Amino acid sequence: MRVLATVLLLLLLRSAEPRRGPRSGAAQRGAGGRVRGRGRAQVNRRQAQECKEYMEAGEKYLDCQDRQFTTVMQDWPKDIHHLLLAKNKIQVLRDNMFSQFTQLKSLDLQQNHISMVEDGAFTGLSQLTTLLLQHNQLKTATEEILLPLTRLTYLRLYDNPWICQCALDNLIRTLQVPSNRNLGNFAKCAEPHSLRGQKLRKLNVTLLCADKDAGDGEPGGKEQGRPIKVTEATSMCHTYMFPKPLLDCSNKDLKNIPYELPSDIVKMDLSRNTIKHLRPKQFLLSKDLKQLNLSSNNLHHLGTASFAGLLHLQELDLSNNSLHYFEYGVLEDLYFLKKLTLENNPWMCDYNIHYLIHWLKHHQGVSYTGLICSEPKEFRGWRVEDYVKTYNGDCPIDKQNGWMDTEQGGHVGMENNAQEEMVETGQMQGDGLPLPLRERKRKMFEIIRLVVWREEE
Repeated sequence: MRVLATVLLLLLLRSAEPRRGPRSGAAQRGAGGRVRGRGRAQVNRRQAQECKEYMEAGEKYLDCQDRQFTTVMQDWPKDIHHLLLAKNKIQVLRDNMFSQFTQLKSLDLQQNHISMVEDGAFTGLSQLTTLLLQHNQLKTATEEILLPLTRLTYLRLYDNPWICQCALDNLIRTLQVPSNRNLGNFAKCAEPHSLRGQKLRKLNVTLLCADKDAGDGEPGGKEQGRPIKVTEATSMCHTYMFPKPLLDCSNKDLKNIPYELPSDIVKMDLSRNTIKHLRPKQFLLSKDLKQLNLSSNNLHHLGTASFAGLLHLQELDLSNNSLHYFEYGVLEDLYFLKKLTLENNPWMCDYNIHYLIHWLKHHQGVSYTGLICSEPKEFRGWRVEDYVKTYNGDCPIDKQNGWMDTEQGGHVGMENNAQEEMVETGQMQGDGLPLPLRERKRKMFEIIRLVVWREEE
């Protein structure tokens, strides 16, 4: 019996082994398949994320073109100067999407599928000079997207299906500012049919809302073709004709300047609202305007052509806002300005403030108040004029001589800077030289340095 039991046990064990074998092998193959599949996914992901990083002319490039990206990666180097993202699958540019690349000078986003750009998408890119957005699916955008790009020189927007209606008004007005001659060239309207093919830079901006407003009225009715923005402005605000034509829009919770402001208004009150930006040419039709009150808003940016057309403006109130400085050219249309109120703004006393002081010195008929430094700490509480004088007074004499040499070398614009220096320091003498240069007059006529420079060439 024992022998028989042993034989039966051996037979059972042998019959069980083949069944175990296949199950074990299948499990191994399944596990191996999962490992191999995960490995392929990791390889694909790694290939998608690998970008080519290289240096050229002392600047760092990150080439991520044609790699199926849908957004930027957080582990990319932050110190790059040029980011190439063409031929990817990005659809939306989100707020702060590029904020970590603070040194970025150029951003190539062409040939993606971008259909929307959020207003804060380019926040932090204060060094950016070139932005390429051509060959995408953009239909509309606001001027807000360009506000952080204070050094932007080249902007490409063509081959996008732009819908030229009211929503695009602010951006088009910005592109049409004469100083922005390389922004948005060749971009054209795709819709509506009446504007199809027209270039954004040459488009008559008054037509942008005309088609929409005509469609809102009854066919053949009296309201057809009437600009709706004028109706909104006059209905939201109070209009007084006596003793002077006045448009009172104060304390109306306005976030933007109303479109198509009445052209016969002499005084306009837009105080105590929440307006953050003045966009180009918004007062262009208000040619008779003499008094403009923009106090107690949240203004922190004035576009270069914000006051274009206000040739007869005499009083401008910008107090109680968030202005740090004026961009170059903001005040150039205000030929007859007599009073400028600037109190309670956080004026930043650095080189950007010099334009405002320079303009005021050349328009001595303008009375102004409220120019007190808020930042940086070492100048807090100073009069801005005193800061500028100190800034110029600290300029080394050899630097001043260097300016004169450069001017003789043919660089345009240095003469204006030198003249501004003379006026601001109060050291202009009868012979037309600042005191330090007048004392070194003999060296002004030495050409030894110029001769040596020519020999080296």
